[in-house]
Amino acid sequence: MKATTTIRGEIEHFIKERGLTINQFARATGINSGTLSSIINGRRPLSVKQLDQITSVMGLEEGHFFERYIEECIFHSTPDWRRLGPFLYRCMELDKLDCLDTAVRMTLDNTTYLPMLYELAETFVQEAKYKAALLLYECVAESEKYQHSERLALCHYRLFKHRIENNHESNGRAIVLFGSYLERLNEADQLDAYVQVINVSLPLDRWDSIRNLAERMGKKARIQYDNGNYLDTDSGKPNQPIIFYVLYSYLVLENYYTQSGDYERALQHVSHYDLPDWIVNPSEEERKIINQFHEWAVANRYLNRLLSGDREVLPEYVEYISKREDEIFTSICNIVLAANRHKIPINHVLERFKDFLVYRSQRNNISTINEQVTLNRYTRLLAELGIYYLNAEQYDRGLAYIVDSFEYSIRIRSDKGMLRCMGLFEQFRSFASPEIQQRYQELINEVQKLSVYAWMPVV
Repeated sequence: MKATTTIRGEIEHFIKERGLTINQFARATGINSGTLSSIINGRRPLSVKQLDQITSVMGLEEGHFFERYIEECIFHSTPDWRRLGPFLYRCMELDKLDCLDTAVRMTLDNTTYLPMLYELAETFVQEAKYKAALLLYECVAESEKYQHSERLALCHYRLFKHRIENNHESNGRAIVLFGSYLERLNEADQLDAYVQVINVSLPLDRWDSIRNLAERMGKKARIQYDNGNYLDTDSGKPNQPIIFYVLYSYLVLENYYTQSGDYERALQHVSHYDLPDWIVNPSEEERKIINQFHEWAVANRYLNRLLSGDREVLPEYVEYISKREDEIFTSICNIVLAANRHKIPINHVLERFKDFLVYRSQRNNISTINEQVTLNRYTRLLAELGIYYLNAEQYDRGLAYIVDSFEYSIRIRSDKGMLRCMGLFEQFRSFASPEIQQRYQELINEVQKLSVYAWMPVV
C-alpha cells in the first residue's frame, strides 16, 4: 500500500480484500450504509467518531488515520467546529499531541475558531490534560489579533502558571514573558496573578519588583473592598476573599523592609496586617484569614526584633512557634539566619526542632505554601546551618550542610546559591574529609554540564 493512499482508498481496499459488501461493512461499523457510501464516494465529510468506528473494524490502532485525516479533512477542506472540535478532543484523549498541534495551526487563519479553541483549552485544564491545553493556549496567543484582549491575557496567564517549575532560570523567563499581560486581566484574575508572580519572584530576590507588585496589588484590592466590588459575582471572584490580597500586600512589604534591614519600617507594616479595624462584619472565612495574619504578625514581631540584634526575644519566639507546628520550619530558617548574623548560640533550638530541619511541603491555616518558596528556603537553611557549624569549628558537619545546599542550588538553578556554596567550600576546603571533597567535585562536574557554566574550570 502506498503512503499516498487516501483514507477512502484504504476503506475501499479493505472491503474489496475481505469480500464484503457496503451493507456488511456498514453493519459492522454501526454506520448507516447510505452515509458510508456517501463517505467513500467523497460526497459526505467523515467525522472523527465515524473514523474511529471504521478504524476499529479494520483492526487498526486507535488514531491510525489521524495524520491523513488532517491532510484530507482539515487542510484540504474548510472544517466546521462540529468536526474539528471532536477531532482535537480525540487527539488529546489518545495523547497524539503532534496531530493536535498540526490540526490547530492549519486552522488559525480562521479567527472565528479562537474562542472555541480557548474554551477547549479550559476544558483540557479541568481534565488535567495540561500539555494539550498548553498547545492550544500557545496557538490562541500567537493568533489573537486584538493585542489588548482579555482572552490573550488569560492565555498568557495560563501559560505562565504552567511554565513555573523548580528552576530559577526558567521561572525568571516566565515572569518576563507574562509581565506585560498582568494588567490586562480582569480584576479577579489579576489579584490572583499578582500573588502568583510575587510568589515566583520571592526565591529570585527581585525585591524592587516584588515591592512594586505588592503595592499595586494592595491598592487595587483595597479599592475593590471599599467599593464593594467583591460582592459582584457577575464579574467573577478571586480565589481568596478580597481582604487576603490587602493583608498579603502588607506582609510582602514587611518582608521587603526586613530583608533590607529596615526593621522599624518592617514593624510598621506588621501593624497594618495585624487585626485591621477597617474590615467590616467579617465572614467566617475572613475571620480565619484575619487570625492567620495575626499569628504571622506576632511571629514576625519577634523575628524583626531578633534580626535587629535583640537576643532576649529568642526564648519567647521559640515558645511561640513551638505551639504552631505550621510555622516552625519558616521560623527556624529565620532563627538560624539571625544566629549567624549576631553570633547567637542556638544549639538547644536546633536540637529541639531537629525533626523540622528536612524538606517537606509546607502549609498554613489558609493555604499551601508555594513549592518554589519552600525549596528556596530549605536551600538557604542548609547553607546557613553550614555557616553556623563552620563558625563553631564543627567542620565536617558544616561542610556537609554546605554541600547539601550546593546540591539543592543546582537542582533549582540558583546562581546565587551555587556561588555562595562554592565560595564557602573553597574557604574551608582544607578541613574537608576525602568523602566530602569527592561529593563536592561530583557536584562541580554537574555544574559544568550546565551550559551557562560551560566556561568554569575543574576545581
